[in-house]
Amino acid sequence: MSGSHTLGKTGEELAAGHLEEKGYRILHRNWKSGRREMDIVSENDEFVVFVEVKTRSADFILHPRDSVTKEKQRLIIYAADFYLRRYNISKESRFDIITLVAKGDEFDIEHIENAFYPTLR
Repeated sequence: MSGSHTLGKTGEELAAGHLEEKGYRILHRNWKSGRREMDIVSENDEFVVFVEVKTRSADFILHPRDSVTKEKQRLIIYAADFYLRRYNISKESRFDIITLVAKGDEFDIEHIENAFYPTLR
């Protein structure tokens, strides 16, 4: 496994733990439909939350949140729409980003709620 892949998996583990600590229930991790993938699908009392996780080492050039481009958002929105229809979910949904920046063995975690909205333009 490459270093960046290992770092990404560690980030996803920490992000899932962060969500659980905040009272979210994890519904799926790395859920796939064709080429579409959702890092984490979770829920709280109000929302089904689709979470994109971005992990970087401290020497990053582009902040992890900035790597969730409009095109990436569009793909996530389409996947979320398919997910909601497939599981017949009528609960409100939300799109969050969790960024993790590794600083040695420590990680700075930022949870951005309502990071983007489901406009498909």
